[in-house]
Amino acid sequence: MIQIILFVVLAIIIIALIYAYFAEKKYSISSEIIINKPQTEVYNYVKNLRNQEKWSKWVMSDPNVKLTYTGIEGELGFISAWESFDKNVGIGEQEITKLTPNKQMDVEIRFKKPFEGISLAKNSIESLSENETKVTTVFYSETPFPMSLMIPFIKKMLQKDMNINSINLKGQLEK
Repeated sequence: MIQIILFVVLAIIIIALIYAYFAEKKYSISSEIIINKPQTEVYNYVKNLRNQEKWSKWVMSDPNVKLTYTGIEGELGFISAWESFDKNVGIGEQEITKLTPNKQMDVEIRFKKPFEGISLAKNSIESLSENETKVTTVFYSETPFPMSLMIPFIKKMLQKDMNINSINLKGQLEK
């Protein structure tokens, strides 16, 4: 009986590893929201990374997070770094890598702890009318084998958090 149980467990592990080996390693997640404010106002708020203290679920999840800023706020090369003992926040930084005035801001996110990795987030700001702006955030990342097995769970968790961020952003801008 023990041999059968061990065989089944081993078979499950092998199947999971085969799936992880062939699973897509790169993935993206997006969230969008319509904010009742002019495009320029929304863009200027989003490109100010310090404002994330008021709307980012991840920044707000640890009230003791240590935040440091380097460079000129809202300009290329500006870096927002965080350090937290909370394993859900960890240590890392994000840097503004592209700005298209009133339209887009890209950041490279460099995670250091609990896992090392580099991801990209693109924030597109689109005017729908004089006082209506659509903000679309797309997060791009890659997870190597064998952790690629976790991508469906990672995507589900991140999607929920990104949607919360979008709702928080709307709430802050429409105060």
